[in-house]
Amino acid sequence: MPTIDTEDPLAADVVDAIHTGDVPRLKRLLAEHPGLAEVRLGDDDPDGMNRSLLHIATDWPGHFPNVATTIEVLVAGGADVDARFHGPHGETPLHWAASSDDVAALDALLDAGADIDADGAVIAGGTPLTDATAFAQWNVARRLVERGAHVTFREAASLGLMDRLHECLAADPPPTAQDITQGLWYAAHGGQRAVADLMLERGADLDWISTWDDLTPLDTARRDGWDGLADWLRARGAKSAADLR
Repeated sequence: MPTIDTEDPLAADVVDAIHTGDVPRLKRLLAEHPGLAEVRLGDDDPDGMNRSLLHIATDWPGHFPNVATTIEVLVAGGADVDARFHGPHGETPLHWAASSDDVAALDALLDAGADIDADGAVIAGGTPLTDATAFAQWNVARRLVERGAHVTFREAASLGLMDRLHECLAADPPPTAQDITQGLWYAAHGGQRAVADLMLERGADLDWISTWDDLTPLDTARRDGWDGLADWLRARGAKSAADLR
């Protein structure tokens, strides 16, 4: 698959058409340059970084005008809906849409056949749902669940999916003590008081400090704006990481 330098005038033109939602110009460029929908932009060195045009359509901050139609046009032109970013991770365009909370882009990619459970997320190599929950992109997270994404224990905790949590708790083998503790942390991250209560009943460590951002459940509830949940945790003796050092 050919790679075009981002400084190339054609690359600049097609990126601008995608980001401005200029679908007629995008169609013209694709017609004038056969195979353009399949190119990658960036470094053509085997160890360099490059990305597909569908990554351009789902790049941060997302929510570009006419993004659903843009994705349809690119896929119709031959773009690989599950193309991987080449670089420090292998995220697909669906991962990028999830990280931007871009429901319109997400739906268009799934309608075009994107793998809803593709691995390669920047967060632990996980799925688009892993990115969505970790980055608090709750609209996309819930849409992924609606559309059939596999939901892990931690993701269910962050979204308040009690049926899924009870299903996991009743499984053989059941979640580990570490799973339960991380479930509490993710419940705090997602503002899920009922889940937090359930995790504490199951023995979660109230003051566990996460390895990824050095925050306790109390800290993450405060950071993410769940003040009522933070007060509830504090009333149960929860401490911040600063208190524990």
